Amino acid sequence: MQTRDKIFDDMSKLMNNALGVAQGAKEEAETAFKSWVDRWMADRDFVTREEFDAVRDMAVKAREENDALRARIEALEKKAPAKRTTTKRTTATKK
Repeated sequence: MQTRDKIFDDMSKLMNNALGVAQGAKEEAETAFKSWVDRWMADRDFVTREEFDAVRDMAVKAREENDALRARIEALEKKAPAKRTTTKRTTATKK
């Protein structure tokens, strides 16, 4: 009976060791694949998510500024007289 327990203990240790090796191999494969993907993306000049978000935020800010300026111009145009008069510019004569 004692030998039977020893066999189960040995099998259990063997399985645990095998699972540990498999887990290590899995992590190593994941790391290698991630490195390969990072290199592949860098070679193709893809932007990172942080760079994309920064440019998107700049575009949103620029659009908001444009909308504010457009509203300001429209308000100024409404205040201006409806009919503009043209004036002749006088130029200084050279002596």
